[in-house]
Amino acid sequence: MSTWREGAVNGIPIALGYLAVSFSFGILAKNAGLSAMDAVIMSGTSLTSAGQFAGLTLIATSAALMEVIFAQLIINSRYFLMSASLSQRIDPSTPISHRMIMAFGITDEVFGVSTAVKGTLSPFYTYGVMSVAIPGWMLGTFLGAYSGDILPGNMVSALSIALYGMLIAVIIPPAKGDKVLSGIILISMVGSLLFSVIPLLQMISSGVKIIVLTFLIAGIAAYLFPVKEETEHE
Repeated sequence: MSTWREGAVNGIPIALGYLAVSFSFGILAKNAGLSAMDAVIMSGTSLTSAGQFAGLTLIATSAALMEVIFAQLIINSRYFLMSASLSQRIDPSTPISHRMIMAFGITDEVFGVSTAVKGTLSPFYTYGVMSVAIPGWMLGTFLGAYSGDILPGNMVSALSIALYGMLIAVIIPPAKGDKVLSGIILISMVGSLLFSVIPLLQMISSGVKIIVLTFLIAGIAAYLFPVKEETEHE
């Protein structure tokens, strides 16, 4: 319980941040035609702002189910790496049930605080973080979806751009001073623009666009500019 409480305390700042961001997602979900309950279920099962934003876009455009599945698989593939990394920090004898629950609740922020734990990571620490962070994400979604019916239209419109601001805040800081990453972001923006203005490319659905651009740009960048692993010298 002490380990769980420590994780819960460290999860409070994450929950507060989630509350603000998911509020905007709730508004967007309501505008896309989802009910408040639909939006909350989506937040409670996905736990990914980028994935939910992309999924919401595909739902709003009536994309095929397989497009949504593949797009989510690609966008959220980083969680495979995060889960694999944390698996090296826990006790080797940890049951598969604990590993699966931890993997389900891994987000960028939960991974960050879990990685910062010194020594062997207890699943119950991550559970503590999850038990506060996930309800914060779901509560913000509910409040956003519910407020879409009671707030003035101009206020809802203003609040709905907060999620876009968060996505920009995620990519701008690491791009500073990194010419490769800055170039990749610029190429991604240009590629997305081309898909939206060229008549032939406009016929391609949103889900396929996301999949094609992600595979092409990320794949080419990984091949041309591989990240070199740092070697430790004793």
